[in-house]
Amino acid sequence: MVFSSLEFLCVFLPVVFILYCIVPNHKVKNAILIAASLLFYAYGEPVYILLMMASVVVNYSLARGISCSKNHKKLILAVAVAANIGALAVFKYAAFFMESVDGIFKVNLPVPNLVLPIGISFFTFQALSYVIDVYRGQVEAQKNFARVLLYISFFPQLIAGPIVRYRDIYREIENRHQDRDEVVQGLRRFILGLGKKVLIANAMGLVADAIFSAEVSSINIAVAWMGALTYMLQIFYDFSGYSDMAIGLGKMFGFHFKENFIYPYGSSSVKEFWRRWHISLSTWFKEYLYIPLGGNRKGRFRTCINKIIVFFFTGLWHGANWTFIIWGLWHGLFLLLEEYLGFLKKIPKVIGRIYTLLVVCLGFVVFRADTFKQGMFMIKEMFTGTAFTAESVSFAWQQLTPWVIVMFIAAVVFAAPLRPVADKVRAALQKPFAEGEKPGGRQMALRTAANVIAVMLLVWCIIRLSGGTYNPFIYFRF
Repeated sequence: MVFSSLEFLCVFLPVVFILYCIVPNHKVKNAILIAASLLFYAYGEPVYILLMMASVVVNYSLARGISCSKNHKKLILAVAVAANIGALAVFKYAAFFMESVDGIFKVNLPVPNLVLPIGISFFTFQALSYVIDVYRGQVEAQKNFARVLLYISFFPQLIAGPIVRYRDIYREIENRHQDRDEVVQGLRRFILGLGKKVLIANAMGLVADAIFSAEVSSINIAVAWMGALTYMLQIFYDFSGYSDMAIGLGKMFGFHFKENFIYPYGSSSVKEFWRRWHISLSTWFKEYLYIPLGGNRKGRFRTCINKIIVFFFTGLWHGANWTFIIWGLWHGLFLLLEEYLGFLKKIPKVIGRIYTLLVVCLGFVVFRADTFKQGMFMIKEMFTGTAFTAESVSFAWQQLTPWVIVMFIAAVVFAAPLRPVADKVRAALQKPFAEGEKPGGRQMALRTAANVIAVMLLVWCIIRLSGGTYNPFIYFRF
């Protein structure tokens, strides 16, 4: 089940939310969320729900073991790391490893045919961060199994993030307040994310998929750039839209998740881009890999090695393909260049934004390509594909439908760094009325307009969903 489906919008979410609201007892509310989350995951993965449950049991037990042990904490932590990374390696990377070894040494290793469990990278990283935080003494091991189960399985962030750390929400798991204004804010945020996904990401995805699966003879400089830009916008609106929906759903049930995207395409350096893009993942790797490796505390050479290691695993986390690894190393390379080439720190902001967008765009071409060879071909055509044959011109015009053009313009506008304006609007919408104070005309008008726009956007999305079949979530395979 996905958020942008009629089953979720018209049946699952209304039923779960109504049940949650009418039950007064906090423990029963948690039980409803756990049952709903397990049903949500089982709807698409009826077998692999056992894997997720096993992950919860193992990590709950190991965290309790760490809290109770004085002499074997490191050993238990090592077991936790091995168990979590081992499960990820088996289900996500075993086939890739076998194929890579076979390709190099020609030894005809048997390649396992395992279906990738949806969301395994997300719930594994959440579980592992919980155990590590218990080991570090940053949180106490939870004695109540149901609370750990809710933390890992909570359906808004279960299958596509953001990666939520236990220490950020454990108080809300134990005791939280559901406020009417926050429910409305959460619903608006959910609908905003739904619109980003259904209207913009899906439109961009149709074009990107068509171009990356087209015959070589149909690709020229115009088509290649069209494919690169539409995919760059698709992946942003697809994943940031899902994050918006997750954040909004969390707020509807009294949880507060941290932001996961903050106008990344307005960055003036690759370093800044990673402070704004998939923040929960970059924060996870910083806290649980980069710093334990030594961070920047052991000299320049070691710092470079640590950053390369982090971005190697950042790429690998996204998928079992060399294209993802190369994408990660590509970003790591430019981070190092920015760190040690002084002139890159002094270039004007406008030039920095253009440079960053170019680096990100070229990286996403390799990321999207099925093979490294295809990625290199697309990049070559982006700069040298001057053969405007009748076939390539016709193919390009077929992609430029009025709907695609309008959504492309909207995508570019809303991806711009409009944070000051957005922050002012959000602050005005969230500003509480003083007790006994009558709502001001301007503030009430703004809230009414926002709610009307949200309802219209929701209806528009439902109409689009009822009439279409193209509705993938890119990050489901990660």
